[in-house]
Amino acid sequence: MSVPKSDYPILNLKDTEAPSVFQPVNLMREARRQRDLDHAEVPALCLLDPDGDMVRFLKRSGQAQPVPHWACYHSEMWQFSWEGLSFGIVGCAVGAPYAVLVAEQMFAGGCRFLISITSSGQITPVGTPPYFILIEQALRDEGTSYHYLPPAPFAHAAPEVLKRLETLGDVRRGAVWTTDAPFRETEEAIAAHRSQGILAVEMEAAALYAFSEAKGRPLICFAHVTNQMAQSGDDFEKGEADGALASLDLAARAAKAYCDWEKPT
Repeated sequence: MSVPKSDYPILNLKDTEAPSVFQPVNLMREARRQRDLDHAEVPALCLLDPDGDMVRFLKRSGQAQPVPHWACYHSEMWQFSWEGLSFGIVGCAVGAPYAVLVAEQMFAGGCRFLISITSSGQITPVGTPPYFILIEQALRDEGTSYHYLPPAPFAHAAPEVLKRLETLGDVRRGAVWTTDAPFRETEEAIAAHRSQGILAVEMEAAALYAFSEAKGRPLICFAHVTNQMAQSGDDFEKGEADGALASLDLAARAAKAYCDWEKPT
């Protein structure tokens, strides 16, 4: 496929249909070789925990055990059970590039459904923080998504995944703004995105959804709206256990809704 040349590197040489030379399975093969790791699969249900609150809570309460065969150079995976389901979880995978790097390796290692729950800032008030938003689409104001899909304003959650999660009726749904630069959220940008109906700002969803569409990997992203960008006196209050309990309960409900259609093995 011929790709038109752009004056901007972020758009240049992005043939999204061409295969990558560097593959996650190859990276993991070398990690296993160097570290003498078993070639075992990770849990079928996996979580990304960019803030790390769930991982810290699970470790502190003695409910998480390391996954010794997780063949990733850049992260640690933990395994735990919640509401009768077994999950693998990676904490502190903040930002689009890191989140997708870990997601690629999770699916290469045996994951069959991925849930990301990330802290986010309120753009359009639809409640008093903290509350959750099921992200239906994410504005692509980051770089990673352009390596997976051609340029477009939004990356979208897979329709079939959204259909499976229709039973989560008590969770707000809508669009978010994915940025690579959280400390460059200007008044002009916030106002413009609010006028578009954007509900919150976070750092991973657009890239994860682009990866999901390009690779056919089922995943869903939630925004945990916890703050108003430190513009109010008592901000970043996430609830009990720094929001870990509510996030884990949401993850379990989302996984069960998805698994009602297709049971992970």
